[in-house]
Formats: sequence, C-alpha cells, structure tokens
Amino acid sequence: MATDRISNLPDDVLGKILSLVPTKLAASTAVLSKRKDGEEEPTSIESRRQSRRRRRPRFSDFVDKTLDLLSNSTIKKFSLRCNYENDISRVNSWIRTALGRGCVELNLKSNLRNFIDSEFFTSNTLVKLTITDKFCLKGRLPLGGVFFPALKTLTLVSVYFLSHEMEKHFVRGCPALEELFIYVWMGYLSTPYVKRLTITSDFADHYEYSGLTLKTKSLLYLDYSSYVATYDVVALDSLVEARLDLRLYGLDADGRPVFKEIRGDISTLINGMKNIKSLHLSAHSLQVFHFCCDSMPVLNNLLTLSIESDEEKGWEVIPRLLCNSPNLQTLVIKGLVHRVTEWCGNACPCIIQNEMVCCLSSCQVKVLEITGFRGSLGELHQMRHFLGNLECLETVKVGVEESTFNSKYLRAILMAIPRVSSKCSIQFI
Repeated sequence: MATDRISNLPDDVLGKILSLVPTKLAASTAVLSKRKDGEEEPTSIESRRQSRRRRRPRFSDFVDKTLDLLSNSTIKKFSLRCNYENDISRVNSWIRTALGRGCVELNLKSNLRNFIDSEFFTSNTLVKLTITDKFCLKGRLPLGGVFFPALKTLTLVSVYFLSHEMEKHFVRGCPALEELFIYVWMGYLSTPYVKRLTITSDFADHYEYSGLTLKTKSLLYLDYSSYVATYDVVALDSLVEARLDLRLYGLDADGRPVFKEIRGDISTLINGMKNIKSLHLSAHSLQVFHFCCDSMPVLNNLLTLSIESDEEKGWEVIPRLLCNSPNLQTLVIKGLVHRVTEWCGNACPCIIQNEMVCCLSSCQVKVLEITGFRGSLGELHQMRHFLGNLECLETVKVGVEESTFNSKYLRAILMAIPRVSSKCSIQFI
C-alpha cells in the first residue's frame, strides 16, 4: 500500500505545491478533506445522504482551508459560484482575500441573494470582472469612490443594485473601463471611458423603459438590444459602429399593437449616432425606425448598412435609410423575404409605383451582399430590381442556402439577370 507522504508536509510547503497546479486538480485530491476530519468516502445510501447534508459547511471549510494554504501565493483568477445559502460574512471574506492577493480576473455567480460589502469591494490589480445573477452591492462607497482603478472589462448579468445611485457610482468608480456588457439594466449609464458597450435583453418581460440615458462620449461600438424607450438622452459623438435590436413595446403575439397608439421615440438616439460608419439593424429595428423615428438625420459618414429581413416585417423605412445615407458603400441584407405593404416604397418591386423615381438609382452602393438566398420568385424579382437600379454596383455577393433545390441552376439564373452597372460582377459565397 502506498504511503500518503503529502499529508505530512508542512502547510507552507503544501500551499506552495497547490499554487503550482490548477485549482480543480487541487480540489479533486483527498489531502484537504483528510486533514480536516479524516473521514472516508461514504459507501451506503444513508451515509451519502448525510454527507450531502454536511456539504455546505464542508464546502465553506474547504474554501477557507485552501485560501489559508495559498496565503503566500498570488491569485490571478478567482471564480466563486454559490448554489446554496452561505454565511455572507465568509463569502465577503473570500472575495476580499482574492482581491487582496493581486487578483486579475474575478467571476462571481450566485443562485441566491448574496450581498457584497461595497466598502471593501476594491482592488488596484483587477482587470476583468464578471458578476452574475443574485450578487448585490450593499453598503458605503470605498475610499475615494474608486472601486477598481485598473479594470478594463466589466460584465453585469441580471445584477441587482439597491439604488440608481449605487449603480451610477459603481460604473464611475472604474475609471479605466473600456468594455462593458450589461444584461438587464435600469436605463441609465454615464461614463466617459467605455469604448465598447453591449446592452442586451431576452425580452421575456414586456417592460416599458420610461427613458434611456447614454452619456458615453468615448464610445466606439454599441450593441443595444431592448424595447424602445419613451425618450432618449444620449451623447454618442465618437460612435463608429452600432448594432440595434429595438422592439416595439405593447405588441400581442401576432405583432399587433395592444394600445391605441404606438409608444416610444428613437429620434434622439439616431440623431446622437449620426457620425457612425457601420450600422446593423434587426428586422424588429426596421419596424421601430418606421413607427418611432420622426426625425432621421443625414448619415454622411455611414459606409456599411446591414439589415435583417423577416417575412412578418416590412421594408417601409428602407427608402428613407438609403436616401439619408448619401455615401453608403456596402449594403448587406440577411434574407430578402419581407412583408409586402403599400409603404415599402421603391426599394423593392412588391408594389409597382410608376410615378416615383427609384431611390436605388441615386445610391452610391458598390458592394451588395445577400445571405440566406433560397431562390423564391419574390427573391428573384428583388434581385432583378437591385441589379437593374444600382448604377454604381461593382460586386454582388450571394449566399445560397445549402438546402436550396438545384442551386447550380439557380446560380445560372442569377448570372443571367441584366445589370445596369457594366462593372458589376456576381460572386457566390
């Protein structure tokens, strides 16, 4: 029988050994449990049940013991996931210990409410922080109001703040922050530092935002997914790229408004991002742009416009977008099938409007990219419309769905469509 020599090592030596191996490997050994109480692995069903009942305090003891053994080591990454109720003072102690050991990346997740003592939630070394679910900041601000002076990336997923003030102070207390991801938020953000911002929603609840405030003068990239707010206050002068998935509030299961009038206004939001170079709009966003944007600015810097189509959503706003983007170079469309309405304008051939000049004729678009092409009659009509009116077109990229029947024959049809631009070539991707 092999002799257990490791258990007899001094704590400082054992701590050094554990610091050199991955945490999961250290946790899988029996060294710590043997030192703690000398218990053997239970074999009977009843013994296992009793063992599970003791698991909570044993887990806490294990974390305490591990951190003690690593007292002289730097903790570069610390991840804590609380699946059951813990002594909150011990949880805060673990977090403070990790932050005090030079932690660079911290990940916190809890299935039950755990309050973090905000006064001591601070570190000069932390660069990346992720807080998920039921962790909540509570208490006074740290000295000077600065939480993490070196933090670059912050992710907040369904995090609960006791007040708007704490939420504001927490983000402001990270002066080096460059990238921020928020899942479910209160509608207010003010930070002069962030360069990349993602705000997302699962749209599970029909929550109406009374207002949206984005004061982010250094922001370069915005990915925003939410119900449309009733008003906006924004400062987005530096914004270069935006991805918007905006949805109308108060629609029934069939997409029909449940109120007498559609609520929300994005005019201020769009005017605030008038300097963007790349814009991506979901099918829902096209609907919001049509119903909730009374004043659309001229997007002189916009070079790339990407849109998603849906057979239940119309293209009513497309002519307006194209006319207000005089320097547009690339147009990307995911799926050509859309809802036919009398307001689609002349960006599509759904309804003939002979007396109108086609908005495509004045477009400077040189690259047209179509994905999800299935070869329906409506899609072929749309391709003829594009190729017959986009006079500056140089390259057309078409992504044919693999499930499309006889794709070789379909490609031959596309190649035979007349093109108003003599420079136009067709590529299949």
